Amino acid sequence: MFGDMMGMMGKLKETQKKVEETKKRLNTVTLEEKSNDELVSVTITANREIKKIAIDDSLLEDKEQLEDYLILTLNKAIQNATNVNETELAAVAKDGMPNIPGMDSLFK
Repeated sequence: MFGDMMGMMGKLKETQKKVEETKKRLNTVTLEEKSNDELVSVTITANREIKKIAIDDSLLEDKEQLEDYLILTLNKAIQNATNVNETELAAVAKDGMPNIPGMDSLFK
């Protein structure tokens, strides 16, 4: 019984290390999101850190329109980054979980 418990604890520590390594790696994964007409472009990491925003000069004349573009494009970028982040971390967590009956349904 204690051998199983020690094995599970070791597996959990290994998984925790892999999760931390994955989080670091996701800092280097960048995604680019553009507005439909490509007047605004946002570069974001998979850990949801904005790296760059590019704005076409034509939008600088209309503050309200620029704000709308930024909100829409930033929200799409954040959603895409969140999807990548959650998928990567879930894969690592699922791979490293000990075989506990019923737990596999949590990661489907």
